[in-house]
Amino acid sequence: MKNIVVVCGSGVATSTVVTNKIKDWLKEKGLDSNVKITQSTMMSELNNIDNYDVVVSTTTIPDAVQDKVISGLPLLTGMGSDTVLEQIGEKIKVD
Repeated sequence: MKNIVVVCGSGVATSTVVTNKIKDWLKEKGLDSNVKITQSTMMSELNNIDNYDVVVSTTTIPDAVQDKVISGLPLLTGMGSDTVLEQIGEKIKVD
């Protein structure tokens, strides 16, 4: 099971939109049964970051966790969303 956390400033508004787009894409690709998605705030998850394979963010992220982070902003704007979904797909590939 792969774990994705979607974070935004409040853990509610934009993370819900991004989470739904990721869920739709995972279902379309047949990957939805292998992935757990959590919504939260970055500050709430900072100490748990190692529990996640991917961090998708619509907010500022501390430098210490940048290697796991994918910007979720394109999923809100629609510009570059395919690239973001492909990046998520690469990070959740089963080894």
